[in-house]
Amino acid sequence: MWCEVLVRLATLAWSHFGQGSEFVLAGSAVQNSATTSTVPSSYAAPGAFPTSLYSNYYNNPTATSAQPQPVISDPVTHEIFPFSLTDPQNIPQNDTVDPHPLPPQASSQQLLQQAVAQIKSIAVNPMFTTSCARCQASLEVAKFLALAAPEQGTNLALTLCEYFDYSSSCEKNYGPLVLGPILTQVASFADVGGYDGQSICSEFLGLCPAPTTTTLNLTGWFAKPKPNPLPPPKQPSGQLMKVLHLSDLHIDSRYANGAEANCTSGLCCRDNAYNSLSPETPLFPAPRYGSFLCDAPYSLITSILEAIPPLTGTESTGFDFTLFTGDLLAHDPDNQQSRVMNEYAEVVLYDLLKRMLGSGPTYATLGNHDTCLPDQASPSSLGGALGQQFSWLYDHVTALWEQKGWLPEASVEFSRAHYAAYMVKRADGLRVISLDTNLSNYFNYINSSEPDVSGILRFLTDELQDAEDAGDRVWIIGHVVSGWDGSNSLPNPTNLCNVDRFSPHVIANIFWGHTHEDQLSIYYANNGTNISAETAQAVSWTGPSVTPLTNLNSGFRVYEIDSATFEVVDAYTWKSYVNDYPALDSQTQFGPTFEFEYNTREAYGGNITWGATDPLNATWWHLVTEQMEVDPTLMEAFNSYQGKGSVLTPPCTGECIPARICYIRSGSASIAKQNCISGYGSVQ
Repeated sequence: MWCEVLVRLATLAWSHFGQGSEFVLAGSAVQNSATTSTVPSSYAAPGAFPTSLYSNYYNNPTATSAQPQPVISDPVTHEIFPFSLTDPQNIPQNDTVDPHPLPPQASSQQLLQQAVAQIKSIAVNPMFTTSCARCQASLEVAKFLALAAPEQGTNLALTLCEYFDYSSSCEKNYGPLVLGPILTQVASFADVGGYDGQSICSEFLGLCPAPTTTTLNLTGWFAKPKPNPLPPPKQPSGQLMKVLHLSDLHIDSRYANGAEANCTSGLCCRDNAYNSLSPETPLFPAPRYGSFLCDAPYSLITSILEAIPPLTGTESTGFDFTLFTGDLLAHDPDNQQSRVMNEYAEVVLYDLLKRMLGSGPTYATLGNHDTCLPDQASPSSLGGALGQQFSWLYDHVTALWEQKGWLPEASVEFSRAHYAAYMVKRADGLRVISLDTNLSNYFNYINSSEPDVSGILRFLTDELQDAEDAGDRVWIIGHVVSGWDGSNSLPNPTNLCNVDRFSPHVIANIFWGHTHEDQLSIYYANNGTNISAETAQAVSWTGPSVTPLTNLNSGFRVYEIDSATFEVVDAYTWKSYVNDYPALDSQTQFGPTFEFEYNTREAYGGNITWGATDPLNATWWHLVTEQMEVDPTLMEAFNSYQGKGSVLTPPCTGECIPARICYIRSGSASIAKQNCISGYGSVQ
């Protein structure tokens, strides 16, 4: 992008001149279980594609040589998605229908004001004689061009990209139909001589140290102080609910059976993917159910949805409800994304969840791959067309949630106007708050010293206050994790995400996705200044992904929830071995096998004194981390489960063990970066 290339030009000039046991999720096997029938511990999905799912297809869905291509109609627009949209052999290179708008041209007075403000920022920046200062000064040049001639911002990015040979595909990455206009917007609005510029130069170029987390000022943030003493906790009912957690489906409707599954760049299992050692002939032909470097084909998505009801004993009852913590779309390069591709994935996957999982509602949240362009979401505070440039997404997805009966009328208009965030108050007294937590996109580097530019955390805090006043319990769902190793979110927003104020009496549980891995985080009182079993306040569960990308098995989780406290009493996780998928090709008798991986209470609680029906809350999980400190086998198990038992999961030994324990104890990115050894967050 032009900001990166500018820095390289400035820097050049400067240097020139001076695996688990088998268990069953059954009422008879678990005390106080909600069901009494025994269900199988594994299930092999039928090998033949369930053709009854759709009435019409663009191809022959019974064949094993290609993925099914159903004819899909959008219930919101009443238009049929054309076959050209998902034809794996003819992938479009650019979406020309919905280019992003450019910012308005500044007046001469505005240019003057901005020049003065930015020069002042540079003058007081102590790093001005370093590469960091040069980076920010280069961004100043880009800023004034973006203000004075925004139509030239993309041309600047392309020219510098090509001049410095920054990328072999400059047009595909930074052209007018991809990131060019977005980068122009960011340069136009960001304080590039101050905190924003330092953040950009740190995150995207590594030329500045990461700026310190802004000192948190909570004066006036909370309407009321935390009750002291806390209200008495709700008493368990002993009646259990079943809740399904799915995450990161990443359907690849352009998946090509037999294409290169071990490609050397980009998304594999595509007709245009290849291994540089054999460009013409695939070295590892893509299995029809998926592979480790590929997103999930139709056949894997339908197989896991077929397997879930019999595995969990919900064929006749369905789940009380389902959580989907984001990411519907494949990891396409930016130039192959489009608004209509977004809408296609939303229609297909929400429809399958509705039809194949029973009558219970699905509470969904948006992932960073659920927008076009990926990872981008502009704050409404930009104003006008710029603030509303993603409103098509919120309108469409909210309409689908309403059409499926998952979102009540009272939440619809709010969701459309607030980045698809909403609150649903269930009849049983639980409030589900869904947030847009995609706090790592380019637009978040505008006014990045402020922790709540989008207003999402203001919404969350107000909803939690209402729940406290009403005596209700809350579940929070989002996509991008707030903590873990600190690599996925910006520190300022997660620092403000003050779980302590409303825990443990209001917030019962938090659920994330995004990492594709099975992870967990604990939140402590006073923002983690004192970490102990006594100060552990809340816990967040990161759900395993359905997609195998990258080097992971496919999986899902079911929680058993007390119907009065809404605490997790136990959790059960299933997986499917992706390395077995090649053997399933060229036959239709068997599909993927999904098997029980582990029971959370039994896997981690063997040496913890805890009631058989006591919740797996933050205190319990902190005690688990204490056991991990003295028993390395617990971390071995955690590490295996993190990759869903993948044969490609590396071991966690040495300093990895204290690092992972530290990640588990880090509810926010700022705590992780402050306290933990970096480099051990992922098994991919």
